[in-house]
Amino acid sequence: MIFSRKRAGAGRHTRDERTTEVGGQSTEESTPTLERGPYDITEVNDDVQRLDLGSLHIPAVAEVEVRVQADPQGVIQQVVLVHGENALQLGVFAAPRSEGIWDEVREEIRQSLLRDGADAQEVDGEYGPELHAQVRTPDGPTNLRFVGVDGPRWMVRGVFQGPVALDPTTAGPLAECLDGLVVDRGQEAKPVREPLPLRLPKEIADQAGAEAGDASTAEPRQV
Repeated sequence: MIFSRKRAGAGRHTRDERTTEVGGQSTEESTPTLERGPYDITEVNDDVQRLDLGSLHIPAVAEVEVRVQADPQGVIQQVVLVHGENALQLGVFAAPRSEGIWDEVREEIRQSLLRDGADAQEVDGEYGPELHAQVRTPDGPTNLRFVGVDGPRWMVRGVFQGPVALDPTTAGPLAECLDGLVVDRGQEAKPVREPLPLRLPKEIADQAGAEAGDASTAEPRQV
């Protein structure tokens, strides 16, 4: 069953330059601060309205539809954000405490694309190394842009599709969603790269269960 919601409605790190006095002399020190997300849930304390999907909290941004594919029990299989002709598919995965995994995952994606005959190139983008690829679909060639962000014991993977796959400057509200994304990793030990659990909010899960018998013919709906 597909649900969608229209919500109304902000390098992960930058350096905060500060000046202090030591022994009568001014010295500059810099400390890393978070300029943009995705954020860990321990890193945010704001009033931004977000859709709570368990491990992912998606900020409410005007004109962005959150399309969620879930089973009758409310377990989410796929999350896609849509704005106009552009789309952003989101996934979140467990990672080790000591290091990020995007470099390894990115190379595996690249090799998989190449085996399928797709043209895949690594590009240095605003979130770090990205993969740009063109794949064959029943509707013709489709451009994709894979981005990854390593956080504390998690990794967010985003796949942009549409004009934004070729021109990142057109991301607009989708970039705002990604930059405001919050990950709730939890404390439970999980195998590296295992998808973190995503669930529909209770009221929507209850509705999904009640309509499970019609799931195969249900139309996308607003919630």
